[in-house]
Amino acid sequence: MKQNLKRNIALTFRVSAEERELIEQRMKSANITTLRTFLLKMALNGHVISVEMDSIAESNRLLRNISNNINQMAKRANETGRIHDADIADIKAKQGEIWEHQNKIIRLLAELVEGVA
Repeated sequence: MKQNLKRNIALTFRVSAEERELIEQRMKSANITTLRTFLLKMALNGHVISVEMDSIAESNRLLRNISNNINQMAKRANETGRIHDADIADIKAKQGEIWEHQNKIIRLLAELVEGVA
């Protein structure tokens, strides 16, 4: 039996039964018949997707903030019958921040998709 001297390091790891089933399903869909070949291809050529959650969390914070401000404005408008210009300017500014964060998220997702394709 001829040994492959180029690949002389063994790597091992454990998986659950469910993970093994998922691996086998992906092997089948990739038309790869051996586990070794599949795992080697995935380790060398596969992609790991990492999502930056900070921008999403910041957008959610801004959305909560603007929602609270709108609710306060509606309450004041019902009580006094008018809306203050400063309130409207504040809402517009916060809306601009939300758009900036949403655009950042979209750019990050686009880069992620381009990197995988």
